[in-house]
Amino acid sequence: MAASPKLLAALLLPLVALAFRPDGPAARAPAEAAPSAALLGKAARPVTGSNADYSELLAAAGGARRILLGESTHGTHEYYRERARLTERLILDHGANAIAIEGDWSATQRVNLYVRGLGSDRSAGQALAGYSSFPAWMWANTDFRDFVERLRAINLERPAAQRVGLYGMDVYDLFDSADSVQSYLRRAAPEAAARAALHYRCFARHRRDRWAYGVATRDPKRSCRAQAQAVLAEVRRLPRPSDPVEAEARFAALRSAASVAAAEEYFRTASSGSLAWNVRDRHMADNVDEIAGHVEAVAGRPARLVLWSHNTHSGDARATFAADRGELNLGQLMRQRHGEAAFLVGFFSHSGTVFAAPEWDGRGRRFDMRPALPGSYSALLHSAGLPAFSLLLRGDPEVSRLLAGPMLERAIGVVYLPAGERQAHYFDARLAGQFDAIVYFDRSTALTPLGR
Repeated sequence: MAASPKLLAALLLPLVALAFRPDGPAARAPAEAAPSAALLGKAARPVTGSNADYSELLAAAGGARRILLGESTHGTHEYYRERARLTERLILDHGANAIAIEGDWSATQRVNLYVRGLGSDRSAGQALAGYSSFPAWMWANTDFRDFVERLRAINLERPAAQRVGLYGMDVYDLFDSADSVQSYLRRAAPEAAARAALHYRCFARHRRDRWAYGVATRDPKRSCRAQAQAVLAEVRRLPRPSDPVEAEARFAALRSAASVAAAEEYFRTASSGSLAWNVRDRHMADNVDEIAGHVEAVAGRPARLVLWSHNTHSGDARATFAADRGELNLGQLMRQRHGEAAFLVGFFSHSGTVFAAPEWDGRGRRFDMRPALPGSYSALLHSAGLPAFSLLLRGDPEVSRLLAGPMLERAIGVVYLPAGERQAHYFDARLAGQFDAIVYFDRSTALTPLGR
């Protein structure tokens, strides 16, 4: 029986749940092999809300060109708050000049305009209204809103060419991005706009349903791949304006066209049963490097990007079960492309509350998050006895040996299934190979969506 679009989403989008192998090495690890909690406590640096927080982490990461800040859920207040604090320090003290998030291009471009002092939105809350589809709370929440306001304040003290952009790097944005491309071309290149409209008409029969498009492409004659690529090539040929504001507009149109092409490939691949995850993370990595090239051209200095995404994207997939399935991810690609100039940070917690949905496309709500399972990294970190801390792994062989694993790692996406948590939310990982540093909260709390 053919799967419905919702079922395909639940199966293919790893925001929902991650596989656990009950016979894997983490499940067999004996209790006596657990690392020393005392040594963890000694190496940990408490996070208290003071300016002294993250000094060692920032010293290690400050010179990196790609700094990835993860999260082990998509609904935890502390993760958003602390990623914002780290990002502001990286901007103000270490020269970070762009941010890319695990969000759609078009909705995030609206936020980008706001933080640059452009566009028509009068507040961060208005700018975040573009995140309207499931899971809206992932970016339309109070913590991200507050960060957007602070980023705008930082930017308004700077010349236009030196303002920090905020971009989406994900691949789901097909129809809104197509609209954005055509809107730009109608103003900047009317003849190209007519050609783009003709090409994008290929998608119209699917009534803005991305999954319906993917299913239709099981018949290769229904594919719109060539049309999406043709528009992307058209936008690439447009000259780069010298004015920073116009250069930003042209770049936005270019990445919108790239988003259409990426989304087309993603949904076509997902419907065929192939590794759509790899398509997604390769495109995210390509988006990051394209953003870096744009920043360098406009600002006239090397790009230093801060990337926000789930731990399953931010960590190196080669140190997890995903490698056995042939999967790669953003963190792995950043390390392969940039070596030690990529710095990967994972965020974890032991218990508390989390905002999530009980099923894909379901209504989000606050859940009690179960205490981490014995034999997991979060349970080990809990044994250190500190409410919140950072831990530097890169350059510390003793701590790295403690967290070499393999052990269980928890990941909650936008769906939380507490009744089947072991199977749905735990997987085998080698933490010291996955990340260069971690940030831990013993008891974390659910974020607050806007409008609540």
